[in-house]
Amino acid sequence: MSRKTHCPKRWPIAPVGRPHGTPLTLAQREVVRRCRALPQLTDPLEIELVVSHAVSDVPVDEEFWAGVIEHAVSLPTRRNEALLRALAALLTGRPREWAARAAPPLPPELVVGEAWICDRSIDAGYLALICSYSYGVREHAMVFLVDELAGGMVRKAFVTRDVAVALVRLSEQGPLEQVAPAAAHWLLSKSYDRLDRQADLAVDVEVWRTRLLAGRRIALAFG
Repeated sequence: MSRKTHCPKRWPIAPVGRPHGTPLTLAQREVVRRCRALPQLTDPLEIELVVSHAVSDVPVDEEFWAGVIEHAVSLPTRRNEALLRALAALLTGRPREWAARAAPPLPPELVVGEAWICDRSIDAGYLALICSYSYGVREHAMVFLVDELAGGMVRKAFVTRDVAVALVRLSEQGPLEQVAPAAAHWLLSKSYDRLDRQADLAVDVEVWRTRLLAGRRIALAFG
């Protein structure tokens, strides 16, 4: 008598739907792509620079950031979480609040330090500012050149981790005067406002690459 082997009935596997995220514009998609290395970074200043560089040639506003943040929230990944934490730390205003609700920034916090000015407005037509900041015990500075002949607009800006060397080199341009951080950042706020109104004027590329960093520090200095 033969024995029949009964094979279990195979049911078709239903595909599991996965969220694909809120659609991005081409510009938003490119910015997200440029930030893909964020999960591997631990230095908060380096994280800031990556994000700021990513939007250096892209016009951004609240609507732009809203789309990026909605996409990152709707598609939970390690990369998107790192992006949200970076935006929560770096952005200002409502976009910062939106990102922070989804992924609060990690410590340490950014602290505003001292500020100095080298006034060459009378003989050379410019002001140079150096403002120091720190993440815990790790200090850095931003150096700004303000063109007085162009109405007080920022012409150059860059970040340095060697504050002492920056001070020495700036002192070679003229006498350094220590100023209140709030006063220095008020001057920078006005300078960047003028730049934003005349974005077609030629300025050093690092001005745009560090634009988000400057904006965050100006906002932080004013509390």
